[in-house]
Amino acid sequence: MALVTGGGTGIGLGIARALAAEGYDLVLASRSVEHLEAGRRALEGSGARVESAPTDVRDPAQVERAIERTRAAYGRLDLLVNNAAGNFLAPAESISPNGWAAVVRIVLDGTFHCSRAAFPLLRVAPAPAIVNVVASYAWMAGPGTAHSAAAKAGVLALTRTLAVEWARYGIRVNAVAPGPVRTPGTDERLWLSEAIVERVRAGIPMGRFGTVPEVADAVVFLAGPRATYITGQVLAVDGGQWLGRGVLDRLDSSDAVATGARDRSAPSRSD
Repeated sequence: MALVTGGGTGIGLGIARALAAEGYDLVLASRSVEHLEAGRRALEGSGARVESAPTDVRDPAQVERAIERTRAAYGRLDLLVNNAAGNFLAPAESISPNGWAAVVRIVLDGTFHCSRAAFPLLRVAPAPAIVNVVASYAWMAGPGTAHSAAAKAGVLALTRTLAVEWARYGIRVNAVAPGPVRTPGTDERLWLSEAIVERVRAGIPMGRFGTVPEVADAVVFLAGPRATYITGQVLAVDGGQWLGRGVLDRLDSSDAVATGARDRSAPSRSD
């Protein structure tokens, strides 16, 4: 069975839906009771048993209660998906101390609190795993993401550290790094205009935004039996965004002529 934080909406709900299709029973955790109820309704008919745990992952006591609720309901925990996040775009100089703390405490502190609290159940599971949801800008950087990028970079470091420390217990710890994905939540907080959407899309080699099911499938893979020798890794699901389009993608035919491109079938002077 799996516990998914931030599991009531958006990418978290998509992950929960994909896990249900793989036969997992679920606990959804979220600060919002409204989101939890919506998530439960969305998963009706999935065949999965779905419990909910109202949880602010910034509060270790609430996290402990969510884990205890999981133990009481199922007696086990096989997979923890740390997906809870808070984000907004802002230049670094305009991020208030409270704004900085809110994002870092949800993303980084919350991932630690949940992982630590889940450890006693995971260590006795037959094939335990943790999958952390980060973002490719954690290492590629981008304007307006100082707080979120710093927090998610911290989660990457935590992912690798726990992978090493907890390998002795058979606990695999990996991360998925989505690139741009459109959901109602990201449209409200990040993709505030079609002009922004188009500028972002133009920087993705595959030429489109990702989808929630594509991210969810990556989580299912890392959690499942086809990834049993993979730990401490991050899987970017971003259409190649972090690689960039490269200089050749910016050249048209006249640029190629100007830079001395020629028929490669002709011998060079050294041939």
